[in-house]
Amino acid sequence: MVNRACLGGIVVGDGLPVAVSGVLNVSPESFYQGSVVTEEDRLRRAGEAMARAGAAFVEVGAMSTAPYLATRITEDQEADRLAWAVDLLARTLDRPVSADTSRSAPARAALDAGARIINDVTGLTGDPEIASLVARSEVGLILMASERHGIPRDDAALHVHDLLAQSLDLARTAGVDPSLIAVDPGIGFFRNQRIPWHAWDCAVLAALPRLRSLGHPVCVGVSRKSFIGAITGRDDPAERLPGSLAATAAAVMGGAQLIRAHDVPETVQAVRVAEAIRRASVEA
Repeated sequence: MVNRACLGGIVVGDGLPVAVSGVLNVSPESFYQGSVVTEEDRLRRAGEAMARAGAAFVEVGAMSTAPYLATRITEDQEADRLAWAVDLLARTLDRPVSADTSRSAPARAALDAGARIINDVTGLTGDPEIASLVARSEVGLILMASERHGIPRDDAALHVHDLLAQSLDLARTAGVDPSLIAVDPGIGFFRNQRIPWHAWDCAVLAALPRLRSLGHPVCVGVSRKSFIGAITGRDDPAERLPGSLAATAAAVMGGAQLIRAHDVPETVQAVRVAEAIRRASVEA
């Protein structure tokens, strides 16, 4: 089985170089202030710098989705922020722009502004209209596993696998082209399981190969996340770059085919080294 997907015209997956998606935020509430850009000229220059550094596409978020922060804003506010940022980046960059949203109104605004990928951190469970919107628009889709109501699980990888399978069923029912879908195990988004949340994230990363059976490329976002702070004692996300690169390398060794990152130059370098070692381990 060859797992590939076309995201905004960029093909990612088996047999191809691991792709890196640069992450920018226009939400002042975001957990990592180093990713926040709210001025037009700075946003343009930040996107251009990510493209020069090797980002396959650039993703923009307009509302923080960190599960431990109370940062929800209105749909209109998120839509306005996304439309402004996506329009600017889409006109500036020579590569696709992705929108990080799980609500249909902001997603529609982003698509109208030129977004070619939607990254839904709820895996299509947050808004019943977003799946059909993506299907009609024929754009790329990243489905992330997210914590839902139910009985906590001990087997992190199995739980994530099952949640992603449910999200894929929702996409299929809505008519989303499966060749346009990647999956994301949701590192940092599970807080109420039977094991500590940072141990959960490590267990999922260690078991990434188990997600291959879903039949889609695996996207992983570990950049600056709190599990790194819990392991290293670094409370400030600004101090978590070394841990982010270590976790990125581990994800690539485990089979990740797309990496989301705030720090594109450093991440691209870590990815290239890790995938070279991964190739050598297969050939040995």
